[in-house]
Amino acid sequence: MIHVLAIITAKPGMREAILKEFRANIPNVHAEKGCIEYGPATDAEGFAAGTKLGPDTFVVIEKWESLDALKAHAAAPHMAAYAAKTREMIATRTIHVLSPA
Repeated sequence: MIHVLAIITAKPGMREAILKEFRANIPNVHAEKGCIEYGPATDAEGFAAGTKLGPDTFVVIEKWESLDALKAHAAAPHMAAYAAKTREMIATRTIHVLSPA
């Protein structure tokens, strides 16, 4: 299994616009062969401990059956379309590809 944590920071005030496009693409990703989990997460309200991501950042939490499934996901046409729609709204993007320890 492959885990992915993608940390996306939007340009100021653009997080919700990116999340709107992201959520519209979720059914396409869930239909991909090898997708186990794929979804966005933001700071939990009402929990004071920990470091906040802040109002412009979200994390994408992914699980894939294999590295090949992840590679196919990255090359999927719907991911290219999502990237084109959101490219100008994103300030930074960091992707961590991980194996279970």
